[in-house]
Amino acid sequence: MNDWLLFMVIAVPLLGGIALMFLPGKNLPLIRGYAAGVAGLTALLSLWAFFAYDYSAGGFQFQRSIEWLPVLGIRYNLAIDGISALMVLLTGIVFITGVLISWTIEYRPKDFFVQYLLLVAGVYGVFVSQDLFFFFFFYELAVVPMYLLIAVWGSSTDFKTFLRTKEYGALKLMLMLVAGSVLVWVGILAVYAAGDGASFAFSDLANHQFTTGFQRFFFPFFMIGFGVLAGLFPFHTWSPDGHVAAPTAVSMVHAGVLMKLGAYGVLRSMEILPQGAHDWMPVLIGLGTVNVVYGAVSAMAQRDLKYVIGYSSVSHMGYVLMGIATLDAMGVGGAVLQMFSHGVMTALLFAVVGVIYHGAHTRDIDILQGLAKRVGITTTLFVIAGLSSLGLPGLSGFIAELLVFIGAFRTYPLLAILGVFGAAITAVYILRLMAKVFFGPPSERWAHLHDASPVEAVAAGSLAAVLIIVGILPTYFIKVIDSGVLPFLAHINGG
Repeated sequence: MNDWLLFMVIAVPLLGGIALMFLPGKNLPLIRGYAAGVAGLTALLSLWAFFAYDYSAGGFQFQRSIEWLPVLGIRYNLAIDGISALMVLLTGIVFITGVLISWTIEYRPKDFFVQYLLLVAGVYGVFVSQDLFFFFFFYELAVVPMYLLIAVWGSSTDFKTFLRTKEYGALKLMLMLVAGSVLVWVGILAVYAAGDGASFAFSDLANHQFTTGFQRFFFPFFMIGFGVLAGLFPFHTWSPDGHVAAPTAVSMVHAGVLMKLGAYGVLRSMEILPQGAHDWMPVLIGLGTVNVVYGAVSAMAQRDLKYVIGYSSVSHMGYVLMGIATLDAMGVGGAVLQMFSHGVMTALLFAVVGVIYHGAHTRDIDILQGLAKRVGITTTLFVIAGLSSLGLPGLSGFIAELLVFIGAFRTYPLLAILGVFGAAITAVYILRLMAKVFFGPPSERWAHLHDASPVEAVAAGSLAAVLIIVGILPTYFIKVIDSGVLPFLAHINGG
């Protein structure tokens, strides 16, 4: 059964989305129940894949390979290691909670869930594909539905002095990500041709001896191309606008999972071009540090709740990029754990903001105040996510950032100091935000607000529980990560 596990992880949401097209769109309970059923089954498969992964053996497991186009060396080859196993788990968690949060959608819900299921199928495909052609195919499948999900079901922002329409956010996101995809595609064709045009398999390309000059020239195509999706400075500007315009569930997947595709793509391209990676890592950690500080400062200046979280995501993805660039076991392991921690934390933040916006119809920090008296459950969930964001011990954000900082201090101590400075800024804007919006004097204006519904509370509460579990019991997760990171670094360093 395990041989078909990863095939099913992709097939369930993909075929589920296709089958959903044939259900009656006016039957809202049926649509919601069906989407929740598909998401629930997929989440169970994700849990199975993660906890059935044998970290003591390491390597790639649950392999399934099907010949597709032999003349070009393309195979539908699926497998996961310790890194991708955690990303599969992250996707399953965010997927099911996103579906539950989306139960309030009443405008064309069937079409929404069709696009949502296809997007998630693409995300799974990226994390489990071991063939570069299908890796890119699923990468595009994960990106393309974002345009419709934002442009049709998103919201426009009319905030005092500026207007950002949902069409603007969707188009900006699509143009930037397509531009990054073009760079990635050029890099893929280059390594395929230079690898004698015999195979797209990661293992074959990773074992091919590309010239040093070739690696130095083409690695930036992958680093920048994938970096666009990871929010790499200065190619990050699409991200906050996309977050703000997207509906809640899409913001959760966008920040929680899609941005991780970019960082994951950088990691996998490093295996193919290890010498190029070594030469460009000082640039990557420099840009990642700018992400941390710039994103934190920008988040502190925002007056819209979603923009705060959007720029906070740019900042926290900087820790991921810093950790990857250290090429240190703790640093890279911390980066992978930060990908997971930030994914859950950001999904929770966007879920809570979605609950507030659904009742208040505003995200203006200057207007919202004293909400803790009105929405106690929602406040508690936001506080847990916020404290994880600022790195409070006992929550998952702390251990992830700690590992990144240790790796950074071992390799680039001056940049590590700047990273810690960015963490301090994060504490400032998170605590100030909680004090103003939730714990200020209550306003009669929000006396009508209702707390999270039972479905929303279960979904968001599950995300909060994950942050606490990983923060208190991180050992198992770190062992799984190390089983993928240590062979990865051994290959990168020529060991």
